[in-house]
Amino acid sequence: MSNSTKEGPEKVLILCVDRDNDIGVKGKIKTPILGRKENLEAAVALALKDPEEPDANAMFEAIRIFDRMKEGAEVKGNCQIATISGSEFGGVGADRKLVSELTNVLKAFSASDVVLVTDGFTDEAVLPLLQSRVPVTSVRRVIVKHSESIEETAALFSRYLKMVWRNPRYSRIVLGLPGVLMIILVILYAFNLLTYSGIAFLIVFGIALIIKGFGLDRMARNFYKWVREYSPPPLPIQIASYAAIAGFVLIAISCYQGAVAAANSMKSPPGDIGEWLAVLPSLAGKFIEQSIAFIIFGVCILLGGRAIRWFFERDPRLLRTIVIVAACAWSYQIFYQASQVLINPSLEFTRLIQLAAAVLTGILLTVAAILITFLLHRRYASFFREKEGEVEEFKEN
Repeated sequence: MSNSTKEGPEKVLILCVDRDNDIGVKGKIKTPILGRKENLEAAVALALKDPEEPDANAMFEAIRIFDRMKEGAEVKGNCQIATISGSEFGGVGADRKLVSELTNVLKAFSASDVVLVTDGFTDEAVLPLLQSRVPVTSVRRVIVKHSESIEETAALFSRYLKMVWRNPRYSRIVLGLPGVLMIILVILYAFNLLTYSGIAFLIVFGIALIIKGFGLDRMARNFYKWVREYSPPPLPIQIASYAAIAGFVLIAISCYQGAVAAANSMKSPPGDIGEWLAVLPSLAGKFIEQSIAFIIFGVCILLGGRAIRWFFERDPRLLRTIVIVAACAWSYQIFYQASQVLINPSLEFTRLIQLAAAVLTGILLTVAAILITFLLHRRYASFFREKEGEVEEFKEN
């Protein structure tokens, strides 16, 4: 059985589609347009604005089809005529506007099927959008002043031309590189150096290939984006970062000074492995003697910056860092006494006693620092309570 028998009389909608919104841009007419009289007035107004406009001819054709259906017996029910439009910018926005206007038309006239009238290739692109909402039983294409093949070619060429002109990804190569070559050619011509044009072109092409091949343009763009969007971290983190950089610089300089002192202590390079093993303790002692002071100082600065950060953040690691700084500072005496023993193993017994005393004192100072920080932690537990609560809550989650 047919739909008209099962669901009532047939209701046909003659629909004219203007996807690029020439009706609104040229004729200043608001869509959707529903009814014969309204469509006729809109088509006349558009034709008066632009007699060569294909959309006006498509609207007249839609009116002609509507009249033929009304006067004849082509539909057993009733029919209606409507015009909808998209957007002059095309793309997704135009399709969304077409669908919205079609929905409004179908609310006013619940059509059982649609006869689509278009002005050519571009408007027929909306055919799947219409078929997803109402059956399209016929398509009438009105070709007035151009053929389909010419319109398709022009549309494709226009699309790629806009892409090359507006998209920086392609315009740099298609437009920018030839522009640079033209400027170079003009400069060489002005100075009577056209004989070097080939070399100049090869240099420019080589630079362009290197930039694209190694992704230097992406790296520069990402760096610029990072600089533009960079926001300084909180003050405690800035202090810790600065202290870390300063500490590493001092350590590197100290190691360089120690290496130079060790190299200057040798009169001539050892000839074999045995000689290297013989002078290695002395070289190590010279290295430690000249570098240990600033190495310890650099480590203390690094840890001190971190301790300042822990203080501002109320982090319990502050006390542990203080203990490490104290132990590290006293280790200077241990390393210095050890370097003297390595440089001159035949030193008197008192030098070994001084080394042992430095080690023992360092152990006692470390234990004392641990006890003091333990007492401070108990005394000022409320200072770190908030941070420890956050850590415990994180562990529970």
